[in-house]
Amino acid sequence: MTKRQKKSLILILLSSLIFIIGLIVPLGNTGKLIIYLASYILVGHHVLQKAFRNILKGRVFDENFLMALASLGAFFIGDYKEGVTVIIFYQIGELFEHIAVDRSRKSIKDLMDICPDYANLEKDGNLETVDPDEVCIDDIILIKTGEKVPLDGEVVEGSSTLDTTALTGETVPRTVHAGDTILSGTINLTGVLRVRVTKEFGESTVSKILDLVENASNKKAHHEQFITKFARYYTPIVVIIAAFLSLIPPLLIPSASFSDWIHRGLIFLVISCPCALVISVPLSFFGGIGAASKAGILIKGSNYIEALANAETVVFDKTGTLTKGTFEVTKIAPLQISKDKLLEYAAYAECYSSHPIALSLKKSYGNPIDTNMVSDIEEISGHGIKAVVNGVVVHVGNSKLMNQIQVEIPAHSSTGTTVHISADYQYAGYITISDQVKSDSKSAITSIKALGVKTTVMLTGDQKAVGEMVASELGIDKVRTELLPVDKVNEVEKLLEETSQTGKLIFVGDGINDAPVLTRSDIGIAMGGLGSDAAIEAADIVIMTDEPSKVATVIAISRKTLRIVKQNIIFALGVKLFILSLGAFGLANMWEAVFADVGVSVIAILNAMRVLKMKHNE
Repeated sequence: MTKRQKKSLILILLSSLIFIIGLIVPLGNTGKLIIYLASYILVGHHVLQKAFRNILKGRVFDENFLMALASLGAFFIGDYKEGVTVIIFYQIGELFEHIAVDRSRKSIKDLMDICPDYANLEKDGNLETVDPDEVCIDDIILIKTGEKVPLDGEVVEGSSTLDTTALTGETVPRTVHAGDTILSGTINLTGVLRVRVTKEFGESTVSKILDLVENASNKKAHHEQFITKFARYYTPIVVIIAAFLSLIPPLLIPSASFSDWIHRGLIFLVISCPCALVISVPLSFFGGIGAASKAGILIKGSNYIEALANAETVVFDKTGTLTKGTFEVTKIAPLQISKDKLLEYAAYAECYSSHPIALSLKKSYGNPIDTNMVSDIEEISGHGIKAVVNGVVVHVGNSKLMNQIQVEIPAHSSTGTTVHISADYQYAGYITISDQVKSDSKSAITSIKALGVKTTVMLTGDQKAVGEMVASELGIDKVRTELLPVDKVNEVEKLLEETSQTGKLIFVGDGINDAPVLTRSDIGIAMGGLGSDAAIEAADIVIMTDEPSKVATVIAISRKTLRIVKQNIIFALGVKLFILSLGAFGLANMWEAVFADVGVSVIAILNAMRVLKMKHNE
């Protein structure tokens, strides 16, 4: 509990104690009035102050006004006990609300704590402690054991393990060495790192995450907008009805007394207070955002929670989303030479290239490359590369390159990207390179289908054979291959036309070429841990763990959140309408009124908090 909440609790307890004294000690009418008034002022002065301040600001019809009017009205007609009871229970409800909101905020508090306080900047051979804002790109910073990484950068010296829990929700530390990229917001656990800064603080991962969290509440769901508008019109209407209920019947019915009907009007006011809706609906969405953040998923607004619950089609990019985005040699097929020699020719010919395929060939070769043995390197655009390796003319590339140099390719079968090699214009063999499927991709598709999503689709720029193999392995319903970025947008347009009026289309991607599709889809989800900045900016939801299975997690969280919101709306309105009817006919007393207001609020708040306890695999 915060200091403010403890103070509220103490005031409620003191007020209740004085109230009980007034109930059990025999006093005259004046004595009772003094005791109950003391109890009332002790716990109700904040409500009166808020109501008065809001009236001055032009915001008359809010819950503070209703509570003040109802409780003071009860004192006016001599129902002291009921006046105190209303305000005590209202404050109990307020305390529950504050505790619930704090609990929701606690779920993202760790995320907000990732903001670094300082950076150790190397300058002229000395180490200076500076604000992260003062560090520039290409500056060298030193990160000591136990310190937060203040800015995104590349390790130039040292090795360590990083705690990435605050960013990704994963508890397994990540090992980094020289040449590896590290993200701000992680914590250096074991070694000292010298890091070259690659992004200014305002563009760093930690800044973008904090900005996403802080602005998430700016985009309200339709249910939240409905409740805001509902309360704006509902409150003055019920005040007018209460006034008519208090004044009109005594004027029209000869035997009716003003005190009896004023009492009914006050009960009507207490019952009608929209606290349960105004508090519990935004709290439910806030809880959903908090539950997602604990799972390493950042949602940019509660409107996306509402949209996710109606997910009908989920479209995936392949490379970097369902697959790791790192190529590995999966097959070496030589012809009349050894496997080692074939791989050596390919690695030496590609020795200066930084293309992912070239990097995978050199990694698989694994030996130091003597560049003095390589000469006359010529890149043949869209085909491959030509080089002289130790006096042998080597061509490395696709089938088009072999056709161009008139080298016949023997019949072969392979699934993946095939690299053909010729030596002195004789076919030497081929090497197959494949992008590895992520470990949880298959379970992601299974879980998404189990949630009732009708269609799963994969869009890729890769070859048809490769795309269809991955789609078949994962159990994806539809696959479109060999697509350019503009083709992906066109495919999504077609899928949007096929989606039902209430259904939503989700696109999940990670690359800069996915940004247009992320923007065009109903809900764009970006892989944030390794995804490009453009994709993260364009997306509505960011998965910091780069796990496709989190798509199913966030859909499940959204659906549970929306179920709770609907439950609270139906429950609160149902109870209020029932007891309002009883109150209007004089069949409900102030105790039922208090339950209809505070009791319903507390139940709705407790129900809203359930989403925070949701497990990631639920």
